[in-house]
Amino acid sequence: MAVIYCIEDDQSIRDLILYALENNGYEAKGFESGELLKNNTEPDLILLDIMLPGDDGYTILKSLKTSEKTRDIPVIMLTSKTSEYDKVKGLDMGADDYIEKPFGVMELISRIKAVLRRSKRLEESLEVLCLEDLCIDNRKHQVTVNGDEVTLTYKEYELLHFLMKNKGLVVSRDKLINEVWGYDFEGESRTVDVHVRTLRLKLGDAGKLIQTIRSVGYKIG
Repeated sequence: MAVIYCIEDDQSIRDLILYALENNGYEAKGFESGELLKNNTEPDLILLDIMLPGDDGYTILKSLKTSEKTRDIPVIMLTSKTSEYDKVKGLDMGADDYIEKPFGVMELISRIKAVLRRSKRLEESLEVLCLEDLCIDNRKHQVTVNGDEVTLTYKEYELLHFLMKNKGLVVSRDKLINEVWGYDFEGESRTVDVHVRTLRLKLGDAGKLIQTIRSVGYKIG
């Protein structure tokens, strides 16, 4: 049984979420702030509100994703912020999905199931992949070029990892959005292009390994 934590300061929303989770076979625990997370064991997934007393959701997310102990826990952001910038900010910091308030219970459960499936696939793909001087070690969540570590954002890492897993294959922008950002991410395809551009810059000479396939997408190798 998957264990899900919900960090939401609005008690009525928190109670509704916990009720829905428990009625769909999950073990659920609610918190009104991130401070209360510290002395609890790691869950299988965290639902994280952005607007919280004390540390906001972005601060908590950063803390989760920079800790070796918690960085692989999937996080879904709960947000009333609707701008593309706010959504992309959370995703780039390591969130796996976002849900806009108000939301339906069925949508929430569907999103949770999708993220848990993606998380399971990622766990099953622990591996070291190399192409020329570029290596990605999924066990250490580390990218190196000529032995030197390259610092990437969470989504840049996932983008590179997916391309490396499909080395030599052309991957469409829609496929990348589906696999890296989530099946229902509403950002435009330029989000992929921007991430590829910054990824190439960070990889230096190894950036040339990522090839643009005109009108289709990208491939590596």
